[in-house]
Amino acid sequence: MKISILLPYKENFSPTYAGAVSLFVKDTVKLSEYKKYITVFGNTNLKNIFKLSYKNIDLKKNIIQSGSKLYVNEFLKFENKLPSDLIEIHNRPNYFHLIHKIINNQKIVLYFHNDPLTMTGSKSILDRKKLLFNATKIIFNSHWSRKRFLQGIEGMHVNSEKLIVIYQSISPVKIDLNNKKKWITFVGKLNQAKGYDLFGKAVLKILKKYKQWKAIVIGDEPRSTLVFKHKRLHVLGFTNHNKVLEIFKKTSIAVVCSRWNEPLGRSSLEASSRGCATIISNRGGLPETITHGIILKKLNVFSVYAAIKDLINNEKKRKQLQDLSIKNFFHTNKLSSKKMDDYRKNILQTKLVKRNLITHIQKSLRILHVTNFNERHDGRLFFNTGRRINNGFIRLGHSVLEFSDRDIVKHYKSLRDHTGSKTLNRKLINTVYNYKPDLLIFGHADLIKSETIAYLKDNYKNLKVAQWFLDPLIKNGPDYEKNKSRILDKIKFTDTNFLTTSPDVLDFLPKNKPCLFIPNPSDPSFEVLNNYENNQCSMDVFFALSHGVHRGILKKGKHDERADFVNKLVEKTPNVKFDLYGINNIQPIWADSYLKSIANAKMGINLSRGNPIKYYSSDRITQFVGNGLLTFIHDKTHYNNFFSEEEIIFYNNVSNLSEKIQKFAKDDYLRKKIAKKGKIKYMKFFNSTIVADYIINNTFEYSYKKNTYLWENIKN
Repeated sequence: MKISILLPYKENFSPTYAGAVSLFVKDTVKLSEYKKYITVFGNTNLKNIFKLSYKNIDLKKNIIQSGSKLYVNEFLKFENKLPSDLIEIHNRPNYFHLIHKIINNQKIVLYFHNDPLTMTGSKSILDRKKLLFNATKIIFNSHWSRKRFLQGIEGMHVNSEKLIVIYQSISPVKIDLNNKKKWITFVGKLNQAKGYDLFGKAVLKILKKYKQWKAIVIGDEPRSTLVFKHKRLHVLGFTNHNKVLEIFKKTSIAVVCSRWNEPLGRSSLEASSRGCATIISNRGGLPETITHGIILKKLNVFSVYAAIKDLINNEKKRKQLQDLSIKNFFHTNKLSSKKMDDYRKNILQTKLVKRNLITHIQKSLRILHVTNFNERHDGRLFFNTGRRINNGFIRLGHSVLEFSDRDIVKHYKSLRDHTGSKTLNRKLINTVYNYKPDLLIFGHADLIKSETIAYLKDNYKNLKVAQWFLDPLIKNGPDYEKNKSRILDKIKFTDTNFLTTSPDVLDFLPKNKPCLFIPNPSDPSFEVLNNYENNQCSMDVFFALSHGVHRGILKKGKHDERADFVNKLVEKTPNVKFDLYGINNIQPIWADSYLKSIANAKMGINLSRGNPIKYYSSDRITQFVGNGLLTFIHDKTHYNNFFSEEEIIFYNNVSNLSEKIQKFAKDDYLRKKIAKKGKIKYMKFFNSTIVADYIINNTFEYSYKKNTYLWENIKN
């Protein structure tokens, strides 16, 4: 196996002068399980090189050809002699285009350390589409950089699996907060882009007011005329990286007040890792560098001054931020190296995935599953309950035929059948005739007429009919009458009915028909995340409203009481980062983008429509608990019959929820512990295979031991 890493031309791979790219490569390769297979290629005049497998590309000056092209051509000579299994190019999309032209049959990965829209080879939409099409993977140092790359790109590319985020990183060390000095430190170029003018003016006011404090400035800018002088303002100029880290270890307050949109911001990352109370501007990827700190909403001299002043005056707050920065720091070299190795492993090896199935398998059945599979929405709504239940049937060894009623209607509308309903019902009858199912199961199949089901029951005496229903059934709540009629419309023809609301609180259900509770099923092929293991989550709390699956856009003038609740919650919960969609003029989010946003959050709020009712929850609970987020749910759902507060967190009002969110935002260890237990239990007892098994056993009246299913083992 051979992996080649190509640095930018003239990137110094040396302890004496190392940039962000060099440091990232050195730190991640050093800890990589593929270390012995990796060669780093670069070009430097420095003799002191990081102690890794490194090949310096020496170039002879050529006035005709640029240094970068010569550099790439020399690298390709090495590749021609001994081709790599994987080439990783750092921060040079133009290198990618040059190399891909020559060796387009190899796996080539591009890592962006800067803003893609400012770099040769990725400025235009066409260039970025070429990268998307040709690259094996494209890695970004922040979610902000990823969004920039996708600017102006629409369609299938937006959710491409090729695009991943792996943060720049640093090795954490033990920090004694008692050794902190009354230092305010600025690291960066001494120019306006970095906000040095704002820092300088603010810190002069601070030094005048607070005699015991001093300021440290590290950096230079030969072209700049920004000069601030004070006997307690020490400008050190360019400083060795190790010395910078040592200064941060002693620093109490660090300030990174950049005007420009930093793709990530290594200075704030390093300051946070060394236990500084860090103040940052809300620009670019800077908010992703810290877990706890001060994010300036407005950027001016006064806001910088006020933030520093607040931390000086409020010693308790300052020390709390310092402590939390250390405890919750996640941008570690170890984690970033593992992330790099994970993607390499996925590319270079085939991984076998084992599934845990329940122990017994019924006789193989033919199942015709009629529900809205949303095929017309181009995969946007793939992660739905119908497919989860489908997967459960298949894992049990049954043959399943999907019949997507709304997709068929959409396709077959005509002048003779303007709704498509006649064609739909005729096709269902024909499908049953050809397939001869043992079970016909409906999920919200409102377009199937009752007379069609009556005809099928009359003509196929051994056919079992069941339905499942997921929507809210709260009296005086959203769509109550409509949802009630949707169930009752088919219930006279069904053998069994399965609801995600406890039937004992629904007085409209007939007594002569089996109506049973099922949980929202999880699925190991959908719920693939373990967020309690992810130390790179940049958001604390995730919540999204859908606003109608067919539009997929924010409905104007549409009021949802959940938006009011969440806005009140945000107001009551300071210093917690919320990632919200579908409210406050933020568009809803779908499909893989939804999963990626979940992957970037530590906690999720399971807030359903209407007042809480026994056992009802949207499938959001599956997505949150099943992916390892710490999940909050109202205690009136009675989910505490299934889960303890060591697995899921229960709240009773917005203030109570706010308090609990703040508690777990500060206690990462406890959050992860509870989230892990919640996922393990949910995936074990509420998975799609178990739910499908329950549906089959009750519909066909197969015998099974009582209390086989967790939800049956509950005394009401």
